[in-house]
Amino acid sequence: MPTVDDILEHIGEFNSFQKQTFFLLALLSASFTPIYVGIVFLGFTPEHRCLRPGVAELSLRCGWSPAQELNLTVPGPGPAGEAFPRQCRRYEVDWNQSALGCADPLAGLAPDRSHLPLGPCRHGWEYDTAGSSIVTEFNLVCANSWMLDLFQSAVNMGFFIGSVGIGYLADRLGRKLCLLVTILINAVSGVLMAVSPTYTWMLIFRLIQGLVSKASWLIGYILITEFVGLSYRRTVGIVYQMAFTVGLLVLAGVAYALPHWRWLQFTVTLPNFCFLLYYWCIPESPRWLISQNKNADAMRVLKHISRKNGKPMPPALQSLRPDDEAGGKLSPSFLDLVRTPQIRKHTLILMYNWFMSSVLYQGLIMHMGLAGSDLYLDFFYSALMEFPAALAILLTIDRIGRRYPWAGSNMVAGAACLASAFIPDDLQWLRVTASCLGRMGITMAFEIVCLVNAELYPTFIRNLGVLVCSSLCDIGGIITPFLIYRLADIWHELPLVIFAVLGLIAGGLVLLLPETKGKTLPETIDEVEKMQR
Repeated sequence: MPTVDDILEHIGEFNSFQKQTFFLLALLSASFTPIYVGIVFLGFTPEHRCLRPGVAELSLRCGWSPAQELNLTVPGPGPAGEAFPRQCRRYEVDWNQSALGCADPLAGLAPDRSHLPLGPCRHGWEYDTAGSSIVTEFNLVCANSWMLDLFQSAVNMGFFIGSVGIGYLADRLGRKLCLLVTILINAVSGVLMAVSPTYTWMLIFRLIQGLVSKASWLIGYILITEFVGLSYRRTVGIVYQMAFTVGLLVLAGVAYALPHWRWLQFTVTLPNFCFLLYYWCIPESPRWLISQNKNADAMRVLKHISRKNGKPMPPALQSLRPDDEAGGKLSPSFLDLVRTPQIRKHTLILMYNWFMSSVLYQGLIMHMGLAGSDLYLDFFYSALMEFPAALAILLTIDRIGRRYPWAGSNMVAGAACLASAFIPDDLQWLRVTASCLGRMGITMAFEIVCLVNAELYPTFIRNLGVLVCSSLCDIGGIITPFLIYRLADIWHELPLVIFAVLGLIAGGLVLLLPETKGKTLPETIDEVEKMQR
């Protein structure tokens, strides 16, 4: 009996139905950008200074109004390892002494200001920015700066929990149902975050967004790869991820036009309500229906695709091959990801590669951003670098295969990080070149791991396999800030050396996986076990 791939060869592997579905799901991919990297604009930290402390006689004598600010904070970043940056402190002196002058009150106190006692800012901060962010609204600086890290960790923790839990439900209850539910929850929580009155409520809604948003993006990815034929599967997988890159460019423009975080959050959330219309536009995956022994429902979906594509289905193909596994419908289990030797090897290697890709991808952005001058332009140019990476994938993986470009991109990223660590500062052009190669290499690796992950699992655990393995990406996102900022205190280039080691190891492990070029999506565990042979 025919398989889904056999039928798609006759009714269209990438015709009107698949093109319309791909366009709709690509919009969903682009909308995920503000959640994944939106912290860059929602939580930007401008230059800040302590507000003028309470000064009585000095204020009257010098003619200062209550709204004016007297910058009495301690200049300079302070030594490495200091609990708080020196600019978060102010001089603890008696400002009401009659001997103090208006021009420079500190001049009459001590010839060497390093001997003056220091204390925390007690009257708030003044920010050097025309817009607003969660940092400026909730004063997440100095002693409270850890709350910004918690904000980002919350969404990554949500990614981690949601990937595993919703991945299981998507394989159990269906792709379409879970997609629509996650879209609705994401839209509602995004709006509630935009109107949150306190930091705590904002953090809760950000966590909820993390729980559903990444799972929604990956379900969309699984759906489009299951709707198209074999010869188009890799192209739609890569271009679906390129839609995320387009989202990066759009986000930079929207953030520049709306420098106030509440309006920005509200604006990037509203399109999610439109995605609920997909209930009438996107059917359930026929491959998933077959894996649940719902062959009649799967055939109805395939006939719908046939009508949309204008290609009649031959009578000989109007029956589907039942699943070769045990008689009843198959229920996904976490044990299926490690029960058999080949799938267990796939799971472990894919987990490591997801983790490494996340650490290098986010880490290189943070490391380059430390010396950035223009937030919006730096973000825009960084996003542009992802297009050559996607083009390189499209030009190589059908000619060479998946394994060698994947392994090579990991090794290029690792080697570029290692080179950047030892290039002298006076060779700035060479450091920039190495950084660009590293960013392109890890972007290429990140996109290939998502493509190959779906090709290495049978249908009934495919969604679960992708979401469980990709959950290691979220663990990487949680620890990356600590790798960057803590290790840099020891040696500024130490994070790059760590990145290099991670990338080179990943390149070697990829070579242990089977080549999936030209192979149909496996339907059963037995087919996966035979892939290596």
